[in-house]
Amino acid sequence: MRLAKHTVAFVAIVFVLIVPSWALAQGYPSKPVRVVIPWPAGGLTDVTGRIVFQKISETLGQQFIIDNRPGATGSIGADLVAKSPSDGYTIMVHSTSHVSNPHIYNKLPYDTLKDFVGVGLLVAQTGLLVVHPSLPVKSVKELVALAKARPDQILYASSGSGSFSHLAVALLTSMTGTRMVHVPYKGGGPATTALVSGETQFLVGSPAAVLTQINAKRLRLLAVTSDTRLPQFPDTPTVAQAGVPGYEFRAWVGVLAPAGTPKAIVDRVNAEIKKAQDSPDMRSKLESFEPWYMTPEQTAARIKSDYDKYGKLIKLTGTKLE
Repeated sequence: MRLAKHTVAFVAIVFVLIVPSWALAQGYPSKPVRVVIPWPAGGLTDVTGRIVFQKISETLGQQFIIDNRPGATGSIGADLVAKSPSDGYTIMVHSTSHVSNPHIYNKLPYDTLKDFVGVGLLVAQTGLLVVHPSLPVKSVKELVALAKARPDQILYASSGSGSFSHLAVALLTSMTGTRMVHVPYKGGGPATTALVSGETQFLVGSPAAVLTQINAKRLRLLAVTSDTRLPQFPDTPTVAQAGVPGYEFRAWVGVLAPAGTPKAIVDRVNAEIKKAQDSPDMRSKLESFEPWYMTPEQTAARIKSDYDKYGKLIKLTGTKLE
């Protein structure tokens, strides 16, 4: 009899603990959700975040308001999110720069691994290596040869120090023994604009940022940074195929929330991301963005793995900012 009473009490306690979490997820969101994107409008992170959360907003019947907070390679917006309430009503769409920043800046006002929880990934990021038409090269092999002939004379744009576009070229220069000048901008959009205007000579950019310019013949596409060719560019070789064996650089755009955000809400947002990625209309919109789904647990593991990988690469390049 006593055992039965203890069993009933235990079940009651578990019920009390579980039901509020379940109810929280079922009622979420009950008001608009702020989606902080720590980059300017126009780049891959911004475009992807807008597409996915517009779909989620339509599905749930609640606003997901995009709040662009660019600066310091995404760390200004990330700091805002880290200090926000962990109630699920402030989330962040960020790039792999999130895991490179702690290795680049001497001190950040937040802890990259401890102050956030991974919610899910949206897309993979394969870079497109493009050059200004005035640069007399039509292949990666020719670009490397020109860089060796003209050390410290070729300028390459990036979306910020430590960003995907910066490290993709840093890896290229380290593998080829070349020296080129890095010119950082505040996001993929401004970096692409600078390249088109002739301020710089080449860039590893996202399809979202550079595809229109490629189609308009304002930029020349030489290669992709993934280890296999992209379906949308079947005739474009990988950097490895184009003359730099072993080269591969791929990143992601993902969703994070402040540490302590209830798991039920994290799981709910993750489930809505999966629904958005799988819906037919979204598949067509995201086709050129390489949709990449991961569970919250897989996302957390990927963040930790990339944190370690980027740390090694940044140490190799010697990138450091105050």
